Amino acid sequence: MTTSPVTDRPAQTPVAPGGRSQKQSRGDVAVAASSHTLLIIWLVIVVVPLVWVLMSSFKTTDEILSSPFAPPKSFHLDNYVNAWNGAGIGSYFVNTLIVVGCALVIVMILGAMCAYVLARFRFFGARAIYYLMLAGLTFPVFLAIVPLFFILRNIGLLNTLPGLILTYVAFALPFTVFFLYSFFQTLPDEIYEAAQVDGASEWRTFFQVMLPMARPGMASVAIFNFLGLWNQFLLPVALNSDQSHYVLTQGMASFASQAGYSIDFGALYAAVVITVVPVLIVYVFFQRQLQGSVSAGTMK
Repeated sequence: MTTSPVTDRPAQTPVAPGGRSQKQSRGDVAVAASSHTLLIIWLVIVVVPLVWVLMSSFKTTDEILSSPFAPPKSFHLDNYVNAWNGAGIGSYFVNTLIVVGCALVIVMILGAMCAYVLARFRFFGARAIYYLMLAGLTFPVFLAIVPLFFILRNIGLLNTLPGLILTYVAFALPFTVFFLYSFFQTLPDEIYEAAQVDGASEWRTFFQVMLPMARPGMASVAIFNFLGLWNQFLLPVALNSDQSHYVLTQGMASFASQAGYSIDFGALYAAVVITVVPVLIVYVFFQRQLQGSVSAGTMK
């Protein structure tokens, strides 16, 4: 006759009504409630001004001044037409797309290459170059205005779009290298070694193997760089006084201060919406790219 072994199981001690688990549950509820409350407050602070600007962009100046918080009586696009053509926002928008687009492409390529070399290779002066890049993050932009002015004037790029592009690249490159440096260090060495065994060159390994694996980091730094370059105001004002080469920040400031109280507020709010929409589109597009991961890139 065989007997089955009896397994001793630890007795579960009941938790008292006022015990530790109940205290933890109450603490979790309090933390969740406070966090949700803060998020709702923050949502109201962010969303309400955007909705108000959007509503005001469809109203006339008289409607805005008489009833600023009332919804528009009719949704018409006259303000957008006036802002795009009459206020010159269209040309400023194109200039901004050229400057920010070219600068973003250049700084992402150069920053990724520089961060990859500094993170994956060991050579004399690598740490010094990295620390110099970090020092660029601490350098105030105000101190660079006067030297930049004379440098761009001496090379003939003052008051030009290429001059702004080079300046944007120079100021965005340190942050890009700093952000991607740690990201490239986390990439697995096995993938790099496998590419080398298969006979891939360093250039092919970087562009076809390592760079696709770094897509989440590239997307993140691209968002930060785009926001910083799109909203840049001090550098264009100091280095670009030609009105035909104005970017959106300069054009918006000039449009808002050109006529005092006789300004077309409807067109002004429409110009604000035109300025904000590309930022939202870029963020939504790259935010989807952030859902990827390094492990997903290695499975391709």
